Amino acid sequence: MKYVLSLCALIFLFSCTTQKTESQYSKIEYQAGACFGSCPIFTMTINPDRTAILEAEHFNFSKDFSKGEFSKPREGTFKAVIKEADYNKLVSLLNGLDVKNLQDKYGSRNITDLSTSYLRINFTDGTSKNVEDYGKRGSEKLRKVYLFIEDLRHNQQWTKVK
Repeated sequence: MKYVLSLCALIFLFSCTTQKTESQYSKIEYQAGACFGSCPIFTMTINPDRTAILEAEHFNFSKDFSKGEFSKPREGTFKAVIKEADYNKLVSLLNGLDVKNLQDKYGSRNITDLSTSYLRINFTDGTSKNVEDYGKRGSEKLRKVYLFIEDLRHNQQWTKVK
């Protein structure tokens, strides 16, 4: 009887562990460019071990918009380890995009004050995909990826390194 209970306890413990998403990505990089307003300007690089670098230029942490922000020094370089659940969610969002079959460019430059995003994905098979999206309106699934990555600036534990 005690063996049966031990077996049940082991099964229960293993079923409670978080399910790890196997990543096919060797590097995920997202860059948000400037607009004529207070669009955040930054580059974030995320590795498969969940380590991340945030190169924050302007408008990443301030709530108030000021044209004088551009005369201030860049906000800095930050490091973090992305929470496992968030990394798994990001991988899941990317898997849902069918990244390799995305267009290389999205957006119309008929409007001149929008930000451009760049999504650069390196795959474990050695291939890569670069997507440029003027206005960040490529597709609904792509917008969800942009928003998710942009939110990582605020919901992770970033440490300033320079």
